[in-house]
This record gives sequence, structure tokens and C-alpha cells, in this order.
Amino acid sequence: MTVAAQQIVDGTPAPTAGNDTGTVTPIGVDEAAQFLYREARLADAHELDAWEALWTDDALYYVPIDDTADPMTSMSIIFDNRGRIATRIKQLHTGRRHAQRPPSRLCRTVGNVEVLGVEGTDTVVTSVVQIVESRERGTRFWAGRVTHKLRRTDDGLRMSTKKVVLVDSDRPLLSLSFLV
Repeated sequence: MTVAAQQIVDGTPAPTAGNDTGTVTPIGVDEAAQFLYREARLADAHELDAWEALWTDDALYYVPIDDTADPMTSMSIIFDNRGRIATRIKQLHTGRRHAQRPPSRLCRTVGNVEVLGVEGTDTVVTSVVQIVESRERGTRFWAGRVTHKLRRTDDGLRMSTKKVVLVDSDRPLLSLSFLV
């Protein structure tokens, strides 16, 4: 663990580049966990506008097929920038996204939250997610490891990156029509 990561875990400030004073106020594991729980609740409740508001303008949201591959040059299940996230939300609002009519009933469990360190102005946080999706066709279970890059802004914490590596991403997925 780097000194900066250890300082974040301990709750002491870690100096790093990123703002006018040359330091970033680190995000501790408790604050990060509360953010992840809120993000999960908003997604489960289909509060899409509130979920979308959690993103920074330079956002990147992706679900790779292969965790080790570069998402810029390799196929991903989802690969959205900020504009594509907004488009996805607008499509879900239209009611014409037939894969989500009626919307999936969802329940997420977020656990094993760990702060890994700081990259520029972002704090890198990993967690494990388990999602239960209920639809007419039955109940499905999804699980994966999630890496968030969280950034402190004037409006509170925001996500600049969310990478979801599904446990079974290397197998055919019958349908992934909701926000993971």
C-alpha cells in the first residue's frame, strides 16, 4: 500500500497534485462507502436523474469483457462517456426501451469497500457488488468487482470512472438491460 493510500485509510490527509493549494482532501473509506451505497440505492430505485447527477463531466462508465484489456482498444459490454450516459438515461425515460418495460426490480448489496489510493484529483475505491434482478422471465443474480474513481467537487462527491468487472463477463450474457 502506498503512503498516500495508507494515509487515506488512516484518515490523515495525503498530499497530492490537483487543486490550487497542491493538495486534495482525501476521501476516506467510510465516506466512499456511503457514496457507493447511495449510488446503488438510486440505481435500484430507478431514480435515473439523481443517479446521472453523480457523474463528473469527464465520466467514463464501462463493463469490460476482459479485465486486463485496454477498454479503448478492446470490446466492452458497456463503454459510455458522459454524453452516452445522458443518452442512455434519456432512452430509459422515453418508455421505448422495451428491455426495461416494465423496469427490472433490483436489489444491490455493496461490500468489501476499500480505498486503494489517489490518482490526481480522484480517489480510487474498489468494492464488490451483488445484484438481484427480478423480471417476468425469472430472477437473475449478477456479481462483480467495481472500481470507482471518486472526486470531491463543490457539489459533493462525484464519480469520474466506474468500471464493473462481472464475475461471468467471459460467458454469454442473456440480457444486461439495466445500469450496473
